[in-house]
Amino acid sequence: MRDVSLRFGGVAALDSVSFDIIEGQIVGLIGPNGAGKTSLFNCISRLYQPTAGSIRLEHHELLRLRAHEVIRLGIARTFQNVALFGRMSVLDNVLVGDHNRIRAGALASALQLPTARRAERQAVERARDALDVVDMGPFAEAYAASLPFASQKRVELARALVSQPRLLLLDEPAGGLNHTEVRELGELIKRIQAVYQVTVLLVEHHMNLVMTISDHVVVLSFGRRIAEGAPNAVRNNRAVIEAYLGTAGAAA
Repeated sequence: MRDVSLRFGGVAALDSVSFDIIEGQIVGLIGPNGAGKTSLFNCISRLYQPTAGSIRLEHHELLRLRAHEVIRLGIARTFQNVALFGRMSVLDNVLVGDHNRIRAGALASALQLPTARRAERQAVERARDALDVVDMGPFAEAYAASLPFASQKRVELARALVSQPRLLLLDEPAGGLNHTEVRELGELIKRIQAVYQVTVLLVEHHMNLVMTISDHVVVLSFGRRIAEGAPNAVRNNRAVIEAYLGTAGAAA
């Protein structure tokens, strides 16, 4: 990220934000409500077009690409609100996340040519592997709507993983989970990172989760980067404390 700014009319959602993500790390992106965290995710995944700046994945300038081209580079994401297809099976929901990798073509698929059947088998194998990693393999044939909320979150993770991304953007994955489920989620994210060798950028309000699993933490406030570093350093940073508690709260 280099000097990324995003304005909505007179409001600056992002103001010259710059930071790096090192391959293989889990990076936490935190900040109070309205800090610009999800706006930043939307810029990376090309839902928003920044007013200024540059976002690069190695030598690729993401801001010159469309959303589907960013996905093909190896970037996948989840969203704050679970958006599964309730009347589809868990397996079919995960397969939706792999559509960009299936290269058989419409005609070959319609005629069920060998190339199409092979591509479909490979996609199903990847989907089942992703479900196994998130401990949802036994529920592959269940309707998504029949699952409890925490399990639906795991299915959404599998849908993001099935494309075998290099960079995984997780937007508040702990939202709506209880303490036990949050702890299990932290263990799951670490497992995902190890199995897929994926770099993770995590937006989350659950501070204990972020500080426990992150290698590096970046803090936004009112669209600006105010701190970054190792979790312990960020936790004790006065600017971060003031952003969350206010000057009076920090002094107390």
